Amino acid sequence: MWQFEHKAKTQGYKIIAGIDEAGRGPLAGPVVSAAVILPHDFACIGINDSKKLSEKKRNALFPIIKEKAIAVSIGIASHHEIDQINILQASLLSMKRAVENLSTPPDFFHPDFLLIDGKFSINMDIDQTALIKGDSRSISIAAASIIAKVTRDAIMKAFHKTYPQYNFIQHKGYPTKAHKEAILKHGPCPIHRRTFKGVKEVINAG
Repeated sequence: MWQFEHKAKTQGYKIIAGIDEAGRGPLAGPVVSAAVILPHDFACIGINDSKKLSEKKRNALFPIIKEKAIAVSIGIASHHEIDQINILQASLLSMKRAVENLSTPPDFFHPDFLLIDGKFSINMDIDQTALIKGDSRSISIAAASIIAKVTRDAIMKAFHKTYPQYNFIQHKGYPTKAHKEAILKHGPCPIHRRTFKGVKEVINAG
Protein backbone atom coordinates (compact mmCIF):
# COMPACT_ATOMS: atom_id res chain seq x y z
CA MET A 1 0.00 0.00 0.00
CA TRP A 2 3.04 2.29 0.26
CA GLN A 3 4.68 1.52 -3.09
CA PHE A 4 3.46 4.62 -4.93
CA GLU A 5 4.24 6.95 -2.05
CA HIS A 6 7.75 5.50 -1.77
CA LYS A 7 8.28 5.78 -5.53
CA ALA A 8 7.31 9.46 -5.44
CA LYS A 9 9.69 10.03 -2.52
CA THR A 10 12.58 8.46 -4.44
CA GLN A 11 11.80 10.83 -7.31
CA GLY A 12 12.30 13.79 -4.99
CA TYR A 13 8.74 14.68 -4.03
CA LYS A 14 8.28 15.65 -0.40
CA ILE A 15 4.56 16.30 0.22
CA ILE A 16 2.39 13.59 -1.31
CA ALA A 17 -1.39 13.74 -1.08
CA GLY A 18 -3.86 10.95 -1.78
CA ILE A 19 -7.15 11.98 -3.38
CA ASP A 20 -10.46 10.12 -3.65
CA GLU A 21 -14.14 10.89 -3.98
CA ALA A 22 -17.43 9.45 -2.78
CA GLY A 23 -20.83 9.87 -4.35
CA ARG A 24 -20.57 9.50 -8.12
CA GLY A 25 -23.37 6.97 -8.32
CA PRO A 26 -26.18 8.35 -6.13
CA LEU A 27 -29.32 10.00 -7.46
CA ALA A 28 -29.18 12.74 -4.82
CA GLY A 29 -26.75 14.87 -2.87
CA PRO A 30 -23.23 16.13 -3.51
CA VAL A 31 -20.05 14.42 -4.59
CA VAL A 32 -17.43 14.70 -1.83
CA SER A 33 -13.67 14.37 -2.20
CA ALA A 34 -10.91 14.16 0.37
CA ALA A 35 -7.20 14.92 0.21
CA VAL A 36 -4.95 13.26 2.79
CA ILE A 37 -1.24 13.69 3.51
CA LEU A 38 0.14 10.92 5.71
CA PRO A 39 3.38 10.87 7.71
CA HIS A 40 5.99 8.31 6.63
CA ASP A 41 5.49 6.40 9.89
CA PHE A 42 1.70 6.22 9.63
CA ALA A 43 0.46 2.84 10.78
CA CYS A 44 -3.18 1.85 11.03
CA ILE A 45 -4.42 -1.70 10.59
CA GLY A 46 -7.46 -2.07 8.37
CA ILE A 47 -7.03 0.89 6.01
CA ASN A 48 -8.45 -0.10 2.64
CA ASP A 49 -10.87 0.99 -0.05
CA SER A 50 -13.85 2.41 1.86
CA LYS A 51 -16.27 0.33 -0.25
CA LYS A 52 -14.70 -2.84 1.13
CA LEU A 53 -15.20 -1.76 4.74
CA SER A 54 -18.33 -1.83 6.87
CA GLU A 55 -19.82 1.46 7.99
CA LYS A 56 -18.78 0.63 11.55
CA LYS A 57 -15.17 0.05 10.46
CA ARG A 58 -15.07 3.25 8.40
CA ASN A 59 -16.42 5.25 11.31
CA ALA A 60 -13.77 3.75 13.60
CA LEU A 61 -10.92 4.54 11.19
CA PHE A 62 -12.10 8.08 10.42
CA PRO A 63 -10.91 9.75 13.68
CA ILE A 64 -7.64 7.77 13.61
CA ILE A 65 -6.82 9.08 10.15
CA LYS A 66 -7.82 12.61 11.16
CA GLU A 67 -5.61 12.45 14.23
CA LYS A 68 -2.51 10.84 12.70
CA ALA A 69 -2.50 12.47 9.24
CA ILE A 70 -0.33 15.48 8.55
CA ALA A 71 -3.28 17.14 6.84
CA VAL A 72 -6.84 16.25 5.80
CA SER A 73 -9.19 18.35 3.70
CA ILE A 74 -12.55 18.07 1.99
CA GLY A 75 -13.84 19.35 -1.35
CA ILE A 76 -17.51 19.29 -2.34
CA ALA A 77 -19.41 19.74 -5.60
CA SER A 78 -23.14 20.23 -5.12
CA HIS A 79 -26.02 18.49 -6.87
CA HIS A 80 -26.56 21.73 -8.79
CA GLU A 81 -22.99 21.62 -10.10
CA ILE A 82 -23.35 17.93 -10.98
CA ASP A 83 -26.39 18.78 -13.12
CA GLN A 84 -24.62 21.73 -14.71
CA ILE A 85 -21.28 20.18 -15.68
CA ASN A 86 -21.90 16.37 -15.39
CA ILE A 87 -20.79 13.99 -12.68
CA LEU A 88 -17.27 13.37 -14.00
CA GLN A 89 -16.40 17.05 -14.17
CA ALA A 90 -18.06 17.68 -10.79
CA SER A 91 -16.00 14.84 -9.26
CA LEU A 92 -12.79 16.34 -10.62
CA LEU A 93 -13.88 19.77 -9.37
CA SER A 94 -14.47 18.41 -5.87
CA MET A 95 -11.03 16.79 -5.96
CA LYS A 96 -9.43 20.07 -7.01
CA ARG A 97 -11.20 21.86 -4.17
CA ALA A 98 -9.98 19.24 -1.69
CA VAL A 99 -6.38 19.82 -2.79
CA GLU A 100 -6.81 23.59 -2.68
CA ASN A 101 -8.25 23.35 0.83
CA LEU A 102 -5.05 21.71 2.06
CA SER A 103 -3.36 25.09 1.74
CA THR A 104 -5.96 26.95 3.79
CA PRO A 105 -5.92 27.40 7.59
CA PRO A 106 -5.13 25.63 9.80
CA ASP A 107 -2.88 23.40 7.66
CA PHE A 108 -1.23 25.54 4.95
CA PHE A 109 0.18 22.48 3.16
CA HIS A 110 1.09 22.64 -0.53
CA PRO A 111 1.48 19.11 -1.91
CA ASP A 112 4.02 18.66 -4.68
CA PHE A 113 2.63 15.31 -5.83
CA LEU A 114 -0.88 13.87 -6.03
CA LEU A 115 -2.00 10.25 -6.10
CA ILE A 116 -5.54 10.20 -7.51
CA ASP A 117 -8.03 7.35 -7.54
CA GLY A 118 -9.31 6.63 -11.04
CA LYS A 119 -8.03 7.31 -14.52
CA PHE A 120 -8.41 11.08 -14.81
CA SER A 121 -6.06 13.86 -13.74
CA ILE A 122 -7.02 17.08 -11.96
CA ASN A 123 -6.58 20.38 -13.75
CA MET A 124 -3.86 21.69 -11.42
CA ASP A 125 -0.24 22.65 -11.84
CA ILE A 126 0.93 19.83 -9.56
CA ASP A 127 2.61 16.60 -10.68
CA GLN A 128 0.21 13.71 -10.29
CA THR A 129 -0.54 10.09 -11.08
CA ALA A 130 -4.00 8.62 -11.57
CA LEU A 131 -4.33 5.05 -10.32
CA ILE A 132 -7.17 2.78 -11.35
CA LYS A 133 -8.39 1.04 -8.19
CA GLY A 134 -6.00 3.33 -6.35
CA ASP A 135 -8.03 3.04 -3.15
CA SER A 136 -6.87 -0.60 -2.95
CA ARG A 137 -3.27 0.14 -4.01
CA SER A 138 -2.24 3.31 -2.20
CA ILE A 139 -2.45 3.96 1.55
CA SER A 140 -2.95 7.69 1.00
CA ILE A 141 -5.81 7.17 -1.47
CA ALA A 142 -7.38 4.53 0.79
CA ALA A 143 -7.31 6.96 3.71
CA ALA A 144 -8.86 9.66 1.50
CA SER A 145 -11.60 7.25 0.41
CA ILE A 146 -12.58 6.66 4.04
CA ILE A 147 -12.60 10.37 4.87
CA ALA A 148 -14.68 11.16 1.78
CA LYS A 149 -17.19 8.36 2.34
CA VAL A 150 -17.77 9.03 6.04
CA THR A 151 -18.09 12.77 5.38
CA ARG A 152 -20.60 12.28 2.58
CA ASP A 153 -22.62 9.79 4.63
CA ALA A 154 -22.88 12.39 7.40
CA ILE A 155 -24.14 14.97 4.90
CA MET A 156 -26.81 12.57 3.65
CA LYS A 157 -27.86 11.68 7.20
CA ALA A 158 -28.38 15.40 7.82
CA PHE A 159 -30.49 15.66 4.64
CA HIS A 160 -32.62 12.79 5.97
CA LYS A 161 -33.87 15.10 8.71
CA THR A 162 -35.13 17.55 6.10
CA TYR A 163 -36.47 14.96 3.64
CA PRO A 164 -37.33 11.88 5.77
CA GLN A 165 -39.71 10.44 3.16
CA TYR A 166 -36.73 9.38 1.00
CA ASN A 167 -34.88 7.58 3.83
CA PHE A 168 -31.48 9.01 2.89
CA ILE A 169 -30.14 7.77 6.23
CA GLN A 170 -30.41 4.23 4.90
CA HIS A 171 -29.19 4.37 1.27
CA LYS A 172 -27.34 7.74 1.24
CA GLY A 173 -28.95 8.64 -2.08
CA TYR A 174 -27.86 5.57 -4.02
CA PRO A 175 -30.37 4.08 -6.51
CA THR A 176 -31.82 1.32 -4.36
CA LYS A 177 -35.24 -0.08 -5.11
CA ALA A 178 -36.71 1.68 -2.07
CA HIS A 179 -35.17 5.00 -3.08
CA LYS A 180 -36.49 4.81 -6.63
CA GLU A 181 -39.94 3.90 -5.30
CA ALA A 182 -39.83 6.95 -3.00
CA ILE A 183 -38.98 9.20 -5.95
CA LEU A 184 -41.92 7.76 -7.91
CA LYS A 185 -44.24 8.28 -4.93
CA HIS A 186 -43.12 11.74 -3.76
CA GLY A 187 -41.35 13.15 -6.81
CA PRO A 188 -37.79 14.50 -6.67
CA CYS A 189 -36.78 16.69 -3.72
CA PRO A 190 -34.47 19.73 -4.03
CA ILE A 191 -31.25 17.70 -3.64
CA HIS A 192 -32.04 15.12 -6.34
CA ARG A 193 -29.82 15.19 -9.42
CA ARG A 194 -32.15 16.21 -12.22
CA THR A 195 -29.92 14.90 -15.02
CA PHE A 196 -29.67 11.36 -13.63
CA LYS A 197 -31.71 8.50 -15.04
CA GLY A 198 -34.26 7.53 -12.42
CA VAL A 199 -34.85 11.17 -11.50
CA LYS A 200 -35.08 12.64 -14.99
CA GLU A 201 -37.58 9.94 -16.01
CA VAL A 202 -39.90 10.88 -13.14
CA ILE A 203 -39.63 14.57 -13.99
CA ASN A 204 -40.37 13.91 -17.67
CA ALA A 205 -43.28 11.61 -16.81
CA GLY A 206 -44.77 14.31 -14.60
